[in-house]
Amino acid sequence: MTAAIGQPIVVNRLAIPSHRPHPIAYRIVGTAVDPGENLRQEVIKYAAAGFRDFTRIAASNLVMWRDAVLTNKDAVLEVIQRFTEGLTALQRAIRRGDGETLEDLLKRTRDIRRDVIVAKHA
Repeated sequence: MTAAIGQPIVVNRLAIPSHRPHPIAYRIVGTAVDPGENLRQEVIKYAAAGFRDFTRIAASNLVMWRDAVLTNKDAVLEVIQRFTEGLTALQRAIRRGDGETLEDLLKRTRDIRRDVIVAKHA
């Protein structure tokens, strides 16, 4: 990411929450049509509000996010690793039919959403 005067903007780990959704949103949207381009129209036709939220993020300036990701690649890679571990835990709970763990994972993320709302970020 570059500033208006052409200087790189280095984002520290504390600022990563603002950047975290972008690479993940790009993949979530891409994954929806990865099995075949013929699914694209159906995905678009039946997309619900949650998916549209991801497409809004994925519509961001490509060059800016390419530069932000590469400038902060270590922090972004750490975020992607943590996301992958979280998905693995979710997958494991689903596979095992572990409703208690699944509910706990969902509750923790719901609580974060509530905190964001209280902090007036949404």
